[in-house]
Amino acid sequence: MPDKIARPAAEALRDAAKQLTASSPTPRLDAELLMAHALERSREDMLLRLPDLTVPEEFAALLERRAAGEPIAYILGTQDFWDLTLDVTPDVLIPRPDSETLIEAARDVFAGNPPRRIADLGTGSGALLLAALRVFPQAEGIGVDASAAALAVARGNAERHGLSPRAAFALADWRQPGWADALGGPLDLILCNPPYVESGAALPASVRGFEPHSALFAGPEGLDDYAVLIPQFASMLAPGGIAIVEIGHEQAEAVSALAATHRLGAALRRDLAGKPRALVLVPEG
Repeated sequence: MPDKIARPAAEALRDAAKQLTASSPTPRLDAELLMAHALERSREDMLLRLPDLTVPEEFAALLERRAAGEPIAYILGTQDFWDLTLDVTPDVLIPRPDSETLIEAARDVFAGNPPRRIADLGTGSGALLLAALRVFPQAEGIGVDASAAALAVARGNAERHGLSPRAAFALADWRQPGWADALGGPLDLILCNPPYVESGAALPASVRGFEPHSALFAGPEGLDDYAVLIPQFASMLAPGGIAIVEIGHEQAEAVSALAATHRLGAALRRDLAGKPRALVLVPEG
């Protein structure tokens, strides 16, 4: 039986991009990332050598997963955030560039007076905590999550980036009494990207079908977790401390009003697209 003829990678990329058009807003980029992953090369190196490359056997299975809607980050097992490449699994929400707005806000607020103790509530992959520790190299932090599987991912990311000596992690659920005991005392900076999607919201299949619902949905108006957390912030913060929370782009007014009832001033931060993305919450009086 004759040997199977190896298919040129360039030809396969063209066909793969066409196949992914219905399931991805970036079909060519996704095809390139999957091919590079299958070849165990960087995307840049693959593109430089593309005329000489053939398709590895693993590519077809990767392409099938993406065509079925699975997020590219879960297939590749990594996602870039801030200046970090983080491991991700279906146990954690995929970090989004929009969430870097929280890190930018913290950097601006604490310019010249960096925080010493940081907490990331609902840490997931550890993205916010680890990025903050990169920005504030003298700080220590703790990431809290109700998922032991998510904490395992976060711990692995801290180790990968040499941040384990300054990053602790704790299993705790902010819906349970006494959960804040795990934080170990007053905090200078609280970062939190809580679930804030309305339970009936229409989401892309790649999100609703693959990412953890516990990290997405927060009741009919998407405000349930804010209602639990915001009343507790003032008692958790050290003098001069602040909390920065991510919000949905239509939630600024509602979350600001909730904060005001608990004597927290709210300053809005917008993401790179100009959409409301975070609130900096400061205790009043």
